Amino acid sequence: MVEVRLENLKKYFDRGRVKAVDGVNLTIKDGEFLVLLGPSGCGKTTTLRMISGLETPTEGKIYFGDRDVTYLPPKDRNISMVFQSYAVWPHMKVYDNIAFPLKVKKYPKNEIDERVKWAAELLQIEDLLDRYPAQLSGGQRQRVAVARAIVVEPNVLLMDEPLSNLDAKLRVAMRAEIKKLQTKLKVTTVYVTHDQVEAMTMGDRIAVMNKGHLLQVGPPTEVYLKPNSLFVATFIGAPEMNIVDATVVENDGLFLEGNGFRIRLPDDFRELLEGYIEKDVLVGIRPEHMTVKGVSTLEHVTRTAEIEGLVDFVEALGTDTIVHAKVGENIIKIKIPGHVPLPIGENIKIEIDLDNIHIFDRDTEKAII
Repeated sequence: MVEVRLENLKKYFDRGRVKAVDGVNLTIKDGEFLVLLGPSGCGKTTTLRMISGLETPTEGKIYFGDRDVTYLPPKDRNISMVFQSYAVWPHMKVYDNIAFPLKVKKYPKNEIDERVKWAAELLQIEDLLDRYPAQLSGGQRQRVAVARAIVVEPNVLLMDEPLSNLDAKLRVAMRAEIKKLQTKLKVTTVYVTHDQVEAMTMGDRIAVMNKGHLLQVGPPTEVYLKPNSLFVATFIGAPEMNIVDATVVENDGLFLEGNGFRIRLPDDFRELLEGYIEKDVLVGIRPEHMTVKGVSTLEHVTRTAEIEGLVDFVEALGTDTIVHAKVGENIIKIKIPGHVPLPIGENIKIEIDLDNIHIFDRDTEKAII
């Protein structure tokens, strides 16, 4: 296995007018499962392709350990890739699909047989080796693609949205299988996705990208609870974080005042917001960090604030209820465990967890708190 290091990595197209990747610095630890997360066009797949050698950087360096691989072809990097499309050869049986990269590298026949059976057993497709891809389900074909990728025991495994063509139930199952497989093999893995649920459940760390820039890197819980920008805050989380306009006001205490609400802040917020008194900010609150008073409680929460709202719409999801509440001119979503039959138009009191409130600079959209 190997550590992968990207230093000021850039990739420009159309004579520099399109900056697909613009100065990415990132270290992927030896044996780590790192997820590159972001919307379409953010540069994550281009970054993956540069790591693989399928794209040549405009600027910057790529290291595998101490080895500079920036301009090496893919065959000299000991990497394997799994793509969004299954990319299995329809005219070859499963055994031959998995064995293909070993045959290209001229492995001995007995070693090829051992490795194919080892990979097939790991992916639980040992009973499918004599079938053609057309005789397999989508999930089975993706397992074949993964088996073919790991059979050469690569230093780095690269995966580009490998589950996006599967149905929802199968995606959940395959997420668990891929993560367990990576943990067992301890292969350095870079996994590209736009699905924040995949990122949260699979990654040891998440690297969030947007418009060619790397915005934040950290463990899933850290990125979720302490986003460093408005983009990261709203991209991760379902339902997404509520964002409202407010003004920081000091009047016998520190307050956030907005359309239809006034929130008193604890004294320890004062130092962090010292430069923002009488200034407009953006306030973020995740739906699960609020509740409807008298209906549910915020467990293990010591500091709360209370605002009033009007029930505008209710989504009954079975395990949870999403309450859409009108607060002034704002619509705020509140996530409550269980089934909560609140009537439309009812006045409610909304309790907010102040230890999980987020405040962003209105101009830079960087996190203040």
